[in-house]
Amino acid sequence: MGEIREDIVIVGAGISGLATALGLHREGLRCLVLESSECLRNTGFALSLWTNAWRALDALGIGDHLRQHSLQNNEFQVFSADSGLPTASVPLQLHKKNFESRCLRRKLVLETLNKELPQGTIRYSSKVVMIEESGLFKLVHLSDGSVIKTKVLIGCDGVNSMVAKWLGLQSVVDSKRSAIRGFVEYPETHGYEPKFYAFFGGGVRFGFLPCDEKGLYWFCTYNQSSIPHCDQRDEHNPIKLKEFVLSKTRDVSKEVTEILERTPLDFISNARLKLRLPWNVLLGDIARDNVCVAGDALHPMTPDLGQGGCSALEDSVVLARCLGRAFSENQRDGDDGEVFTRIKESLERYKKERRWRSFVLISTAYLMGFIQESNSKVISYLRDNFLVHYTLRIALSMADFDCGKLLLP
Repeated sequence: MGEIREDIVIVGAGISGLATALGLHREGLRCLVLESSECLRNTGFALSLWTNAWRALDALGIGDHLRQHSLQNNEFQVFSADSGLPTASVPLQLHKKNFESRCLRRKLVLETLNKELPQGTIRYSSKVVMIEESGLFKLVHLSDGSVIKTKVLIGCDGVNSMVAKWLGLQSVVDSKRSAIRGFVEYPETHGYEPKFYAFFGGGVRFGFLPCDEKGLYWFCTYNQSSIPHCDQRDEHNPIKLKEFVLSKTRDVSKEVTEILERTPLDFISNARLKLRLPWNVLLGDIARDNVCVAGDALHPMTPDLGQGGCSALEDSVVLARCLGRAFSENQRDGDDGEVFTRIKESLERYKKERRWRSFVLISTAYLMGFIQESNSKVISYLRDNFLVHYTLRIALSMADFDCGKLLLP
């Protein structure tokens, strides 16, 4: 097959990849997104999007559309997973005016991003098997034998990113924790107020929140070492997973039990939680010359802050804005050396903006999970009586971040 030339190639058509592509499109730049699957990957049920994510979505021009399909959560309620008794309640608007928290179906977010992209932006069934250098360009080899020559290569290819490996970043590490997630849709309405309901303690972290009037998303993260009877062979058996979560929440409330029992087995999944060591983000190459990573390829983290998808959207806006400068109308001409110098400088700006932010999010999420899931009597006492308000305010502060606007042409 012949060699194809593209200015910008993105590997991965998840939220990070599609959002970056849309950001580049808003900047007047064309890109090609390579996706190994045969169609848009609608895996996953829902994701919680906080203020920082909505600022990014507004910058991309799709925030208002997505708001029409979601509920604004107005309170963060925390309960003891051991007793079911409330331990804290934080009205989100008291933290800061215009604070925004909504849970969206992941499929809706992906489809919305996809619809805003020019036709042909995504190339499906395109698995990357090798990356090599060709002078100042990068050659991306695909499993079908085709080769794409590009000026910019962006890795949005998840926790096991090939682009991250090419940059020399260390492999992600197992946090020794797992997350069971589920989604249930009621025939009419679930009747729950738009709040984030969280239950901490006993070695688990359970929570649920409404996406809309009919849909509820729930999760249960747990420390594998504190639950020795959880058989690894049952990690992907939805019947066993449902039984396990029911056993860990039986003392919480009848409402929680009812939510779990209503959840169809096809809407229950489990995954081990992985993260990139935070000092690897600080010291490693998250961008080099004309190659960089974003989203989970850059900063896989535990979900304790609910910032995985949010920070990926931040990355997308920042990256599109930086590359927009490199390819601006008054700088499109020039020899290859000048073009690549501008690209390198733009990715250096991106690296500078995202390195410390990623480090803080990974580190804070890990510490929050340790506190929230611990079954130590001392930590449980401190958490329920002193730390719960403090940790909640940290989480809200992490979400009060503005990635800025795009440089629209």
